[in-house]
Amino acid sequence: MPGHFQLETMADAMILHLVSSDGTNRLTRACVLALSEAVLNLSREPRPLVITGNSKFFSAGADLAEIASLTGTTALEFSKLGQHLMNMVAAFPAPVYAAIEGYCMGGGLDLALACHWRLASPQAIFGHRGAALGLITGWGGTQRLPRLVGKGRALQMFLTAEKVHAAEALRIGLINAVGADPVAEALRRARSSALSTQPMGT
Repeated sequence: MPGHFQLETMADAMILHLVSSDGTNRLTRACVLALSEAVLNLSREPRPLVITGNSKFFSAGADLAEIASLTGTTALEFSKLGQHLMNMVAAFPAPVYAAIEGYCMGGGLDLALACHWRLASPQAIFGHRGAALGLITGWGGTQRLPRLVGKGRALQMFLTAEKVHAAEALRIGLINAVGADPVAEALRRARSSALSTQPMGT
């Protein structure tokens, strides 16, 4: 859907580029709905999927203006919308790679955590900044992050609104690799995985 993402289809993989008019790739309600529909459609003829942003932002996360306007009822609905998207990504029937450059924050980090692999540039920065605003994610990050980095390290990130740079993210197990071109590395891994699963003689 124009305004939320651009899809690049290749013979052996698909690249979903997050886009927005301001370049921050915020996960608005409309964006989450559009991404959910896209992931559902792509899952019907699955190929490895690479989710990426731009050189400055993978995603800045949820739209704070939208969050500020939520009531108890609409907040629950918004939380469920985000969880549905993240669960669809996690259950996608082919490998999903987050190729991350720049900021990967809040709901954007939740999206990356739902992917099967996370590959980042040296300039990537990760964080859940909600604590600085009196917020906590409702999109599954509180469950997925501790599984990767341990409960103590996850609590530190959540409660201090810490920004974690790529080298540290690799050290603690938040990401799988650091490289100059994470999209190219994701495609290389996707193709390598496809070759390894082909029957003998093909």
